Amino acid sequence: MIDWLGWLTQGSVVELRVALVSLLLAFGLGQAVAVVYMATFRGLSYSRSAVHSMAMGSVIACMLMLAVGNSIAAGIGVAVGLSAVRFRTTLRDPRDIMFIFAALGVGIASGLQAHAAALLGTAMFAGGSLLLHFTGYGARHQPDGLLRFTAPAGPGAEEEITTILRTHCRTFSLVTLREAAQGTVMEHAYQITVRAPELRSSLVSRLQAIPGVQDVSLLLQEPTLDL
Repeated sequence: MIDWLGWLTQGSVVELRVALVSLLLAFGLGQAVAVVYMATFRGLSYSRSAVHSMAMGSVIACMLMLAVGNSIAAGIGVAVGLSAVRFRTTLRDPRDIMFIFAALGVGIASGLQAHAAALLGTAMFAGGSLLLHFTGYGARHQPDGLLRFTAPAGPGAEEEITTILRTHCRTFSLVTLREAAQGTVMEHAYQITVRAPELRSSLVSRLQAIPGVQDVSLLLQEPTLDL
C-alpha cells in the first residue's frame, strides 16, 4: 500500500500549491488575453473556438512546463509528443496567431513560475492591443466604396456626372469605362470617398435623375473588416 499521507508531508504540499497557483494564474491570464481579443476583434469570421483555445491553451502550456521542470529528458519527450500532433486549423489573420501565441506565452511563464513576467507581460500585451485598436494605428485611408452606373455617351452627360461627383465626394477616381449597347451607352465605375455618410443616398438619387443614367449602385466597403 502507498503511504499517501507520508507522501503529502514530504514537500509535496508545497509543490501542489505552487502548481495550483501557476495553473490558476495561467487560466486567468489566458482569459484576459481572450477578453482583449474579443474586445478588439474586427471582422466577419469570428470563431468562438479560437477564444476557447486562448483560454485553455495557456493552461496546457503551463501544465507542460510544470511537468518538464528542469528535466532535459522530459523536455525532449514533450517536444517529441507535440511534434506528432497535426493541427488542421489554419488562421488567415496574423493577429489571431499572435493572440494564441500570447496565451501560450502566458502559460509557459506561469509554468516556469515566472509569475511577475506573466502578469506584467499580459498587462503590456493587453494595453498595447487596446491602444493600437482604439487609436487606429496602421490603418490607411481607403475609398468608401465603388460606384457603378451606365450613362449615355457624349460630353453633356459626362460634365453633369463630374459636377455631381465633385459636389458629393471628397475624392473620386475612374476605375473602368467601357462601351455597351453598340457604343451608345458607357459603363462607369468609380472609387469614391463621400464627404459625409448622409450624402450617399443624395449622390445616388441625383445620378439617377440625369436623363439616360441607369443601374446606379454604390457598393460600400469597410477597410477594417476582413472577409
